[in-house]
Amino acid sequence: MVAPTPYSLIATDLDGTLLRADDTVSERSLAALARAARAGARHLVVTGRPAPRVRPLLKDLGCTGLAVCGQGAQVYDAAADRLIWSVTLDRDLAETALGKIEAEVGQVYAAVDQDGVDGLTLIEPGYRMPHPTLPALRVGRRDDLWCAPISKVLLRHHALSDDELAATARAVVGSLATVTMSGPGTVELQPCGVTKATGLALAADRLGLSPERAVAFGDMPNDVPMFGWAAHGVAMADAHPELKAVADEITSSNEDDGVAVVLERLFG
Repeated sequence: MVAPTPYSLIATDLDGTLLRADDTVSERSLAALARAARAGARHLVVTGRPAPRVRPLLKDLGCTGLAVCGQGAQVYDAAADRLIWSVTLDRDLAETALGKIEAEVGQVYAAVDQDGVDGLTLIEPGYRMPHPTLPALRVGRRDDLWCAPISKVLLRHHALSDDELAATARAVVGSLATVTMSGPGTVELQPCGVTKATGLALAADRLGLSPERAVAFGDMPNDVPMFGWAAHGVAMADAHPELKAVADEITSSNEDDGVAVVLERLFG
């Protein structure tokens, strides 16, 4: 008989957390999630990836319910293959925000994730995808990025570190957008006030689940709001210091099945 646990919701980031470097989920992690499911816990993927880039991973995980995508800007229903909630970033505000950032740091290179279950990732000349396995369409000029509604903008700088670029962007963007950092080479602008916590709260409410019974796993600063929402936040061993500072627990790295290590203890 499975021992009782105070957690009925498991929220996991993907890159650097549940996924290994090759974009796979280990058999140990799959087994730990399955054991938690048998105990009555629900698993929600909460990722910066947009819905179109999450679909194949959800199939591998056997997820047929809800997933929080696009840094919280999208709640995706895998069974129906549709977005049940989405927020777009105003494209004029995005352009203005980029202008303010470039006035401070010089040229940045930008990409966008389009809204919708079939939205594309568009990258301007000079932008290099941080995840080479993710599909993207290169456009001829920046103006082409704004051809359709977008959920977020991704930024890179040739010399500044991610922390430096994110700090400068936060200082100058103000209420035009929310600035976050979700991984190496991934500083992002998303709709103002939208975070992983807002999307997670919406999805949890639809499932009748509460933050008091939620455990969250992550590795980057974009997971900080999620840790603030959930009762228990678990950072990976190689997580960003900003996330470790607010975590309730540190586990092993994603390569060493850190999510499974904790779930085996909670649902063992």
